[in-house]
Amino acid sequence: MTQRIILALMVMVAAATNVRAVSADEYNVVWDSLGKNFKDSMPIGNGDLGLNVWTEQNGDLVFLIGKDDAWTENAQLVKLGRVRVKLSPNPFVGAKGFRQELKLRDGEIEIKDAAGDIMRVWVDVNHPVIHVEAQTKAPTELQAAVELWRLQPRETRQGGAELQGRGSLREWNNIPGGKIVIDADTVLPAQTNSVVWCHRNERSLYPLVFENQHLESLLPKYPDPLLHRTFGVCMKSDGLVSVDNQTLKSEKSSTEHRLDLIALTQQTDTIEQWQKSLNKLVSEIDAVNFSQAKHATQKWWNEFWERSWIYVSGSPDAHTVSQSYALQRWMNACAGRGAMAMKYNGSIFTVGQELADTTYDFVKGEQNADYRNWGGNYWFQNTRHLYWPMLAAGDDDTLAPFLKMYRDALPLAADRTKIYFKHDGACFPETIFFWGLPNNNDFGWKNPEVIMKNTWIRHYVSGGLELTAMMLDRFDYTQDKKFPAETLLPLADAITVYYNEHWQRGADGKIIFDPAQAIETYQGGTINPAPDIAGLKSILPRLLALPENLTTEKQRDLWKNLLADLPPLPTGRTGANGKIPANGQSSPDGKPILLPAEIYGKPGNVENPELYAVFPFRLFGMGKPGLEMARDTYAAKLFKSSTCWGQDGIEAALLGLTDTAKSEVIANFTAYGGERFKWFWKQGHDAEPDMDNGGAGMETLQLMLLQCDGRRIQLLPAWPKEWDVDFKLHAPFETTIEGKVRAGKLTDLKVEPASRRKDILIGTLN
Repeated sequence: MTQRIILALMVMVAAATNVRAVSADEYNVVWDSLGKNFKDSMPIGNGDLGLNVWTEQNGDLVFLIGKDDAWTENAQLVKLGRVRVKLSPNPFVGAKGFRQELKLRDGEIEIKDAAGDIMRVWVDVNHPVIHVEAQTKAPTELQAAVELWRLQPRETRQGGAELQGRGSLREWNNIPGGKIVIDADTVLPAQTNSVVWCHRNERSLYPLVFENQHLESLLPKYPDPLLHRTFGVCMKSDGLVSVDNQTLKSEKSSTEHRLDLIALTQQTDTIEQWQKSLNKLVSEIDAVNFSQAKHATQKWWNEFWERSWIYVSGSPDAHTVSQSYALQRWMNACAGRGAMAMKYNGSIFTVGQELADTTYDFVKGEQNADYRNWGGNYWFQNTRHLYWPMLAAGDDDTLAPFLKMYRDALPLAADRTKIYFKHDGACFPETIFFWGLPNNNDFGWKNPEVIMKNTWIRHYVSGGLELTAMMLDRFDYTQDKKFPAETLLPLADAITVYYNEHWQRGADGKIIFDPAQAIETYQGGTINPAPDIAGLKSILPRLLALPENLTTEKQRDLWKNLLADLPPLPTGRTGANGKIPANGQSSPDGKPILLPAEIYGKPGNVENPELYAVFPFRLFGMGKPGLEMARDTYAAKLFKSSTCWGQDGIEAALLGLTDTAKSEVIANFTAYGGERFKWFWKQGHDAEPDMDNGGAGMETLQLMLLQCDGRRIQLLPAWPKEWDVDFKLHAPFETTIEGKVRAGKLTDLKVEPASRRKDILIGTLN
């Protein structure tokens, strides 16, 4: 496809009302048979409280409950429990016309048969409550029981499945003594028609993180967020009575049943205080009109799907990509509006595994639903891909918790910098607990220094620059007047001060970034890495361009001086093999390209840091100088990185490489997992569902349709002519753009506000 950016003279303008041929309903997931086990689950949630819902061959409805703030004493994000719902007799076993449907616009999972028996599962978008409804033609009895696996404290030891390199307690790998204790849940005495259980942290490993990292002096300043954190559930129904402390059962047969499960996380001095708060919450939810709550939930989901859409057609691949985009966005909305940022390694939709290694870890053959590869830390490189697409999708409510996590962690990050390096500013390591510190395994147990032992991330701090770029975009998109003072500028100021003060200047006055590294790929011996330089060259002019009433003269002077003191972005020529040259040894006849650093050695991972000047920092791209060099750099990259945290597709779209972008987005959106809900993306480098894989696919598809640079909006910069599409996306300055592409022609263009229409350029499709 040849790219020529021209004014949109050939666009046929739609009438005032845009009519879409398809909607989110087209991408509902439908199964026509009962499931077998947790590998057959569907995801649902309200943004904070999420479920993996499945059926079993005996007709039981089963679900795991996840919550985004269910952090244990070991800083492990775990499930609240597993609930089994039985109908007797069960109408779905052997039933004709069995149908289980994930209904995206209604925000529910519906299970029914040809006779009209129905069960529904939904989570109230405005309250932390799960509802299960059953209507059957013949009277049935319902039994609901919570199944817990943390019934007794247990040890997991070094070498076991959990406490190893990629285990669910990775942060505690190599801990002195070689073991971690997982504490038990608490089951409270049942009431007449309710059962209650919880997990309470009566201890915390939080102080150990500070002590091991030479920060114990800060403990009085930063209260422990884990100690006495209590999370649990009240399961209740007016039509059921308690059989024991974990089971409710119908008093009599009925054709209608309803089960409610109310969840609460809170730090309290005693478990009795938590239970008092739970009782109050239950009373408040009981007072909510059920029909109105259900209507409000359906209304919220309908409005969510109206915020934005990308509906692709024209081939089987097109439909696959479109459905995958919708279902990744569904999972983000189900898990992304709570108190905490989403986890890249499974979000709250991990199902765990059956652990074969039973020596230390688990009862043989049992499901440890808390297991997730790579543990509880947030990894910026991976997590970012979940959040970049939310800007164009208009999903600011799901973006907010990610930015808030870093804003909340800023004071501790600044104090850490002052203690370690004796200068101002702040940086964020690649892997952090939600409160902002790295884990002891990466830092190094009994490490006498302040530099992390983990060589992959020892000097990797450029994530703060990308975070700043994301925040600048967020301000551009929303024009939120409070956001700069509350979030953007405190973080941007601290990060740029860190970069200004952390490294020495050379004789020419330029910063020498040494010690440094280029992402995780080029580690020891790297000088002047491309991601850091590109990041600063990208964000500093944008910070300086902010309205002067938002910034101070001191900040502007620092940003101007820092920009002037940057070394040039590393460039060179391809090697003799046409690829990025080893150790910077370019071929005299090679093509001009970007390099990963001024000085670098052998790669230790599989990122392409030289292309960070394309994404996320966007110094090169469509309509910008140096496009040919950037494309040649893309062709010369050493590593193909298509799925998981790879960004090949994103870069291809930004460079107008349409065929490549198309193949890459298909790769992301067909990286199906080994579960029945195939959009639980397979483990790439992470855990299943591999959430950053879906996020990268979303970003690629959006950028194929729309790219923004300042006020300029480029439509169809990398869109294949063989794909038709209906779309609505968001752009900077509170702009929305709707349109259709049919047979290579853009039609029905609708821009709000209309004044932004003059800023749109259209790419021709060839």
